[in-house]
Amino acid sequence: MQYPALSTVHRGKTPPKSMAWTFGPAISQVKRVNLALQGGSTHGAFTWGVLDRLLEEPRIELEGVSATSAGAMNAAVMAHGLTTGGRKGAREALEEFWLGVARISAPLGALQLFELVSRFLSPYQLNPLNYNPLRQLIQRVIDFERLGQDSAIKLFLSATNVRTGKIKVFTDKEITADCVLASACLPFLYQAVEIDGEYYWDGGYMGNPALFPLIYSCQSRDVLIVHVNPIERPDRPTSAREIMDRVNEISFNSSLMREMRAVAFVTKLIDDGKLNKGDAKRVLIHSVCADDVMRGFGAASKLNADSGFLRQLRALGRERAQAWIDDHFDDLGARSTVDIQAAYL
Repeated sequence: MQYPALSTVHRGKTPPKSMAWTFGPAISQVKRVNLALQGGSTHGAFTWGVLDRLLEEPRIELEGVSATSAGAMNAAVMAHGLTTGGRKGAREALEEFWLGVARISAPLGALQLFELVSRFLSPYQLNPLNYNPLRQLIQRVIDFERLGQDSAIKLFLSATNVRTGKIKVFTDKEITADCVLASACLPFLYQAVEIDGEYYWDGGYMGNPALFPLIYSCQSRDVLIVHVNPIERPDRPTSAREIMDRVNEISFNSSLMREMRAVAFVTKLIDDGKLNKGDAKRVLIHSVCADDVMRGFGAASKLNADSGFLRQLRALGRERAQAWIDDHFDDLGARSTVDIQAAYL
């Protein structure tokens, strides 16, 4: 059975002929959600699995996606696939991308070697020609011209302006390969990405992921956060490596924690009758994560691009997405399924 691409209907567009579809038996209830995708280097393959399962679910449509770093790559690849080939096209594009990551990185352990040397040399010394094999990969997988003309979903990719320290959100109308690479530009591994005279680093420093574009620009109140970076760890880090890894996790979760505090504040004002429902949107927060497993991998595994490891993460993502659908589909549109106070504050 073919289902419509996630989107074109509710955005008021007529699907192009290449995206024609037919309906099977009537679907009793379809719900729209927004996605917020964290970054986490190759751990983003977990998000690949979550998206792969969501794309199979005919009762769920995607309105908007806000994403950072590896999440931004997942989001841009998925948006391209949806735009050009519907749900099936999106799943195929994601698989092509991640298997491409494995091919260009895993055979020689390139990412691990690059990270080791970067402790002593800056990317301007280590890679003066600024070669990034991911550029060729995403340019091959994504038709950016088509995406900018008629994206099937609203797309928001975050990067950090090096000069101002402010967040920059690129939308589907302006997204290029440079925008995707800027969102994923770890400053110790890659040279800052120049776009229109400004330089950008990884968006995780200021929005991992940013929620406000989904709140301001999308109609759906449901935001599903796909977590890659564990928020809590039970043990105290003691080695230099453990300390650095934990500092990075806290840093890359901090912007999300701040936004969740704002969401909780507005929700309380609505609940207390201090804000009219028409004056503010009650945002419903949901999450898919695998912190129990991710904590065991360690930060070094974020540079493991072995195809077997990536497929392991994909399978884990599909499993956790299925559990979330089973447990919480009926809650969409009705209530948050995350205790914001307990999880983030």
